[in-house]
Amino acid sequence: MNKLQLILKGIVKENPVFVLLLGMCPTLATTSSAINGMGMGLATSAVLILSNMAIATVASQIPAKVRIPAYIVIIATFVTMVQFLMQAFVPDLYDTLGLFIPLIVVNCVVLGRAEAFASKNSVFHAMLDGAGIGIGFTLALTVLGMVRELLGAGAFFGTKILPEGITLFILAPGAFIVLGYLMVLFNKLKR
Repeated sequence: MNKLQLILKGIVKENPVFVLLLGMCPTLATTSSAINGMGMGLATSAVLILSNMAIATVASQIPAKVRIPAYIVIIATFVTMVQFLMQAFVPDLYDTLGLFIPLIVVNCVVLGRAEAFASKNSVFHAMLDGAGIGIGFTLALTVLGMVRELLGAGAFFGTKILPEGITLFILAPGAFIVLGYLMVLFNKLKR
């Protein structure tokens, strides 16, 4: 598989949100706005790329009995780094996302890619896989946040463009409704 195919696979063919249905907790909880969705997607992408690279580097040295706990420690290290960087440079976004940043450690998108791909491939291919899955995750969360924000608050990336919205779309039921319709649309376009 060439480099471009590896990246595109994560964006389209194996999109974590619209195809694999992974990471639904942050997907539904943090996408009440486009900025929140993009912020969560970028934070997860950074952790995904870095942890994939680190795991690909050390996977052959980790005994099978402690493989998953070792992966979690590696992922937690990068989550902590991302958390500190967000606190320092984007404190408002960090405050908004709150508890969901530390929960990246156990996000099945990150742990799943570590186990399924990074541990079995080269550092370079693990990085490309992390980038593709990360871009796919970020795009999905951003689009979901854009639609929910537009329908629910009448805004686009925080800028009011409609006089009012339908509050339901900012709430949890709205997340499920919009996600369902976007999944149908994505899968029709994918064909």
